[in-house]
Amino acid sequence: MIWAILLGGPLSLFFDMPSVLIVFGGTLGCTLVHYPFNEVSSALSVAKKTFLYREIHTNTLIGQLMEFANKARKEGILALQGAMETTGDEFLKKALQMAVDGQEPETLRNMLNTEIEYIQIRHGKGAEIFDSLASYSPAMGMVGTLIGLVQMLQSMSDPATIGPAMAVALITTFYGAIIANVICLPMAGKLKARSASEVLTKTLIIEGMQSILSGENPRIMEQKRKLSEGCAGLAGHLFGSGYPSLNFFRAVTVNVRC
Repeated sequence: MIWAILLGGPLSLFFDMPSVLIVFGGTLGCTLVHYPFNEVSSALSVAKKTFLYREIHTNTLIGQLMEFANKARKEGILALQGAMETTGDEFLKKALQMAVDGQEPETLRNMLNTEIEYIQIRHGKGAEIFDSLASYSPAMGMVGTLIGLVQMLQSMSDPATIGPAMAVALITTFYGAIIANVICLPMAGKLKARSASEVLTKTLIIEGMQSILSGENPRIMEQKRKLSEGCAGLAGHLFGSGYPSLNFFRAVTVNVRC
């Protein structure tokens, strides 16, 4: 898109300060009326996951859980305390700490599931705010178009003022379309997909740690984890960029068939 613009002239042709103020300022203002400031600012921090999230490969996670299971069966659950220093995932560290502290399997599951639900709520709110930004920006672009047309019609007798007014009328619509369709909607969709992937990973951790605490055979654990990996593709196919429920992921990791 930028290359196509440069073929027709410099990028400076598409910069107009009044249009910037109308679209960007109006979109931000409407969003702050709709949502509290702290939710908007937290949505921006959540949006970093769109670019900075480092997904843990399922096979790597399964291998770690299998290693922990074998170690716990041979040396006891307290042997997992040293494993906390080797893992970089904070959620897995917390699960290991709870296991070493002697938490019951159901207690561990309930506490960590609650954390996952909070994560889903936070990510869902971030995606919702970006969807709202995508809906407000084209409206602000249309408002800018109307402002430019009114200014142009009021000064038809002066040809020198027609150009700037027409620029506001056209470029505001351009800005609104860019904000909505190039920035906000893709970020909202990717944030939803990243969140679903993160929830699946954390659910695998919960199921793995519960199996370890229950003394389950590591081979049965491996079969369940591989089943979960296979069903992850089904979740993406069924739900697209939306949010599968936590109950779906629980069913995936527990049931024997997809």
